[in-house]
Amino acid sequence: MSTVQHEVDERTNLISSNKFELLLFRLGVDAVNNRSELFGINVFKVREIVAMPEITAVAGALPHNLGVVNLRGQIIQVIDLPSVVGRKPPSGLNIMLVTEFARSTQGFAVESVEEIVRLDWSHVLSAESSAAGGLVTSIARLDGDAEDTRLAQVLDVEQILRQIAPKDSKDVDSETIGAKLRMKPGAVILAADDSAVARGLIGQALDAIGAPYIMSKTGKEAWDKLQAMYVTAQAEGKPLRDKVALVLTDLEMPEMDGFTLTRNIKQDDRYKDMPVIIHSSLSGTTNEDHVRSVGADAYVAKFVAEELAATIREVIAQ
Repeated sequence: MSTVQHEVDERTNLISSNKFELLLFRLGVDAVNNRSELFGINVFKVREIVAMPEITAVAGALPHNLGVVNLRGQIIQVIDLPSVVGRKPPSGLNIMLVTEFARSTQGFAVESVEEIVRLDWSHVLSAESSAAGGLVTSIARLDGDAEDTRLAQVLDVEQILRQIAPKDSKDVDSETIGAKLRMKPGAVILAADDSAVARGLIGQALDAIGAPYIMSKTGKEAWDKLQAMYVTAQAEGKPLRDKVALVLTDLEMPEMDGFTLTRNIKQDDRYKDMPVIIHSSLSGTTNEDHVRSVGADAYVAKFVAEELAATIREVIAQ
């Protein structure tokens, strides 16, 4: 386990190149075929891996919440990840993954940690929304294009958190989100995010500020749409900005990540003036440095509707 922890620390400095590091783990067997499948989470979300500490049960805790642990002075809630996805760990909950994303820190209890693999996003395919009750964003082909490649399910941890601990307040409040956005008639915001819950929240925020949008599930889908809209604009004798006001993209996405999408836009003379905002649950100075290196115009952490709206207004005003 210490070797895996070392790899986590080392690979968080990975320079973006449409590749990422996936931490593989097991959650136990399913009730249907009694098999133990591989699951994965982006290394960028993992702060550390520890043997399961003593957990203090909290009175009235919501289902799947095991309680809290005191980790070096920080109180962290621990989520029973196998129970969330309908698995039973034969050997018990032995490992805690301490994760940081979407402005929060939490522990995920798992049965075992396997390894870290480096993958190209082109080997990660978008999952149908029905997979695992909507808790899986994508399926990773761990051995590339090999016929008998191993598969790992990449969990939508944002959706899991929202499911087990729903917010008390509104995600998008029309009273606080601010003024309507002023855009050219006919122009849209081209948005990309692989998480169904994130797409829903983004859509609510854009609707609240009166911004028309086109939503994509992957960076490649957004890139293809941008190119098609450029062709249409050229045929009509219009600049692309008359069609697309800006691109709003997540970082973690199947087929093509947000770093690569942004780099493709900014390094192409046809699109280099197109404003790009990166909207991601991945935070920290390393990721923000990468955002600047690929030429994005702004970065905003998920998910505060008022901050997203303010950033969009600022970038369009520029």
